[in-house]
Amino acid sequence: MKKIAVLCSGGDAPGMNAAVRSVVRTGLGEGLEVYGIQRGYLGLLEGKFRKMNAASVGNTIQHGGTVIQTSRCEEFKTVEGRKKAHDILKSQHIDGLIVIGGDGSFNGAHLLHAEHSFPVIGIPGTIDNDISGTNYTIGFDTAVSTAVSAVDKIRDTASSHDRTFIVEVMGRRSPAIALHVGVCSGAENIVFPNEELNCAQLANDIKRGLSRGKMSSIIIVEEGEKPGDISYELKKRLELEHQLQSHVCVLGHVQRGGNPSPLDRFLASKMGNLAVMSLLEGKTEHAIVYTHGKVQVTDLKDCLKKKTEYLTEYKDLARKLSI
Repeated sequence: MKKIAVLCSGGDAPGMNAAVRSVVRTGLGEGLEVYGIQRGYLGLLEGKFRKMNAASVGNTIQHGGTVIQTSRCEEFKTVEGRKKAHDILKSQHIDGLIVIGGDGSFNGAHLLHAEHSFPVIGIPGTIDNDISGTNYTIGFDTAVSTAVSAVDKIRDTASSHDRTFIVEVMGRRSPAIALHVGVCSGAENIVFPNEELNCAQLANDIKRGLSRGKMSSIIIVEEGEKPGDISYELKKRLELEHQLQSHVCVLGHVQRGGNPSPLDRFLASKMGNLAVMSLLEGKTEHAIVYTHGKVQVTDLKDCLKKKTEYLTEYKDLARKLSI
């Protein structure tokens, strides 16, 4: 193995730069040529390869986003698209590919290997923390910290004016951010899009708090297919059915940006390093995961599904602590 490439795919996540930096500098230290592919699988199909050196990733570890950019690519989802991608990789004499992204990106890497036996290593990078086979994905800690900080500020305003705030967080089809933000911010309730909206229960909880002198109530909502839909529907029903006024705050993409937390930087750095070493050891279809308190290697096939198994456990915790 003489040349490797790295790309970021799907939504950006704080800490991706730390992972790219680690891949580049580990690879260079091992005597490899390292190429960054601009804009993910789309850039791969467009042949956008950029030779990296140590300076290419200098002063990047503290920044959000990704210096090699990212995108989503419909063409790569096709057999023909992946054949084209493989031919381009071979024409550039690339011997192995490291993919940083979520479950969709991992599925693309899996198919690239399955159809063309091309060596791939996945690094989990998504704020949603919803990849099976790993307890942690790059960007999740920063996203939760950003959202909790925002809710803390909203709580100050809510308490000053005796108000109820409905705060919507990201994580479409993944409850992880909503659950962690709800527990860490002391929210009175957490609402999930895949469950029936129980306005009567929410109203009773708000009124219960008011009866014992609470100055504010915070309801965390996991976004649905369209940002704001569930939150504004909840606001409307609380007012019409229960005569309770509330305000909506959709945090949106602010959770994707900002400086990555020390945890995201540290684990991303370890994952990038291990990804390169795994390719050098001859691993061809694997992922770098964080399980049992360690960064380690597992089969990529173990990481192709979304995980939601912690929903009940953390939802019960949030409920018990909100009385």
